[in-house]
Amino acid sequence: MSIELEFWGAARTVTGSMHLVHLNGQRILLDCGMYHGRRDEAIERNSNFPFDPASIDAVVLSHAHIDHSGNLPGLVKQGFSGPIYCTPATESLCQVMLKDSAYIQEKDTEFINKRHRKKHLPLVEPLYTQDDVDETIALFQGRPYSREFEVMDGMQCRFEDAGHILGSASVSLDLRSNGQRTTLAYTGDLGRPLLPILRDPVLIGNDKTEYLICESTYGGRFHRPQEDMEEQLLQPILRAMERRGKIVIPAFSVGRTQEIVYILHQLSIKGKLGHIPVYVDSPLSVNVTDVFKKHPECFDEETLAILHGAENNDPFGFERLKYVRTLEESKSLNDMPGPFIVISASGMCEAGRVVHHLANSVGNPNNIILIVGYQAEHTLGKRLVMQEPVVNIFGEPHNLHAEVVVLNSFSAHADRNEMLDYLHRFPRRPLKKVFLVHGDPDQSEKLGATLTAEKFGEVLIPSRGTRIPLV
Repeated sequence: MSIELEFWGAARTVTGSMHLVHLNGQRILLDCGMYHGRRDEAIERNSNFPFDPASIDAVVLSHAHIDHSGNLPGLVKQGFSGPIYCTPATESLCQVMLKDSAYIQEKDTEFINKRHRKKHLPLVEPLYTQDDVDETIALFQGRPYSREFEVMDGMQCRFEDAGHILGSASVSLDLRSNGQRTTLAYTGDLGRPLLPILRDPVLIGNDKTEYLICESTYGGRFHRPQEDMEEQLLQPILRAMERRGKIVIPAFSVGRTQEIVYILHQLSIKGKLGHIPVYVDSPLSVNVTDVFKKHPECFDEETLAILHGAENNDPFGFERLKYVRTLEESKSLNDMPGPFIVISASGMCEAGRVVHHLANSVGNPNNIILIVGYQAEHTLGKRLVMQEPVVNIFGEPHNLHAEVVVLNSFSAHADRNEMLDYLHRFPRRPLKKVFLVHGDPDQSEKLGATLTAEKFGEVLIPSRGTRIPLV
């Protein structure tokens, strides 16, 4: 059987997802994410693909998060011209997210080059531009959940709701070669059941599934219960309000920002949160929230009930909430006295307006930095989580005096128990092979040890560049 898998991203790490399927001489890429980490390494990996982009025949995209979709314009810039398959909501999100990614790169490049000119250092270039994004968007083809479609001769694909972010999908690929047939499933990023706004994850495995690429972000960790989310968010906000500090919440523009706004809305309705201004300072978050409103097919029953209610029927807006659009409005927040809340991207604090807010906030012990998402190694967000006494922001050292609070119940990734509950529902076991990706090695190994003990299938934790035949 001429079917092989090659792992080029999110292999023994959690960023830059990119898996290559070889089928009958054709190449299909599962995700094409941007790699986040040490700046020099990230530039090298994101600028240089380990294959010729022009040789890729199609891309199947699990969801719109930048660590899964963010290097698609780079792929196109370097020669890819095939179709990009995803759900309609993912297509809508990528239209705004990839343009925002290009804009941020262009603006951050301007900012860095201004400093480099003063220091007589070499100038840098953005990974891709708005024009590259326009060419990429033209290649997208939206496909609905739960309906098979042909990617190419010998490959049928089906999406199911992964419950991770709006439009996120787990992927099932039915593969045929030389009269033989097998089914490969890919979890994408798997969400948690019972989270606000989105539907719960739908099982991707069926009685034909023989191979599985499975995320393992929290393969050995446990989240606090979902019902703790409101109280976890409320308590640090109340502390900051008492000392008239700022609350800076770095948050992914897709999913996490809307989730935080939704819960603040609920706390306001219940009378638990006193008067405090809330600013969503990310042009992308503003645009993404508009996209959310256009895709109610992804919402759970509770959110649909709010939308159809007689009052308080906008889960993404309330009277104290202001969406910040202009750069001038954003800069004005730097001089504004607390207390107030600012929710800003990017979620790992590597780019965007949140970096400027952190530069203006980390030195004040009255302020609180609320971390509500996963932070990859070597990112500014991870250094804040580790509470390093001095953090570099735009290459300049800043003393960290602000209180840092990590809220892990807000994760959009299934924890160990939720992942195992999902996998235990696979009807066919053992599988021939299970490939654990999108996890730090310790997390993948803990999940892998359990799956091996349960005889779920042969478990492999591929390294970058690993190539494995499916036989």
